[in-house]
Amino acid sequence: MPMMKKFAAVLLCLLFPLAVLASESGYKVKYDGGSLTGLKTGEDLRLELVGNEIHLMRKHELVQTIPASAVTEISYGQDVHRRIGAAIGLAVVSFGIGALMALTKSKKHFVGLTWAIGDTKGGFAMQCDKNDYRGVLAGLEGLTGKKAVNSEAMTVKN
Repeated sequence: MPMMKKFAAVLLCLLFPLAVLASESGYKVKYDGGSLTGLKTGEDLRLELVGNEIHLMRKHELVQTIPASAVTEISYGQDVHRRIGAAIGLAVVSFGIGALMALTKSKKHFVGLTWAIGDTKGGFAMQCDKNDYRGVLAGLEGLTGKKAVNSEAMTVKN
């Protein structure tokens, strides 16, 4: 029996690092709209920063490649809203929990990217995970040399 435990321990020690190495690189994002054809709003994508390029992947399919030198602007912003729908659902079960839920807020973090390759211009917005959006911004800024602009601080002048 002790030999079986040792074998299992060695097997796990070998398999765990392989599983970590096999995990996908990049950031999970949701497409929120833009000029990319064949994508629907809310579709799950993976943003990968590879060499001097930005890759957008859908599962294992390359959707778009953007050269870092072609990026013209990086923007970011947040959408804050109250969780009314979830609160109503919880209020049916327990009024107290539903009332507390209505007081909470949730934030969605968005990053926008625009680019120009020759005469072709494009752009899109993506929703990032709250734990990843700072990493996405830092990676894009480092790769492109462009400073991200807070879209909520911009004012529209006519």
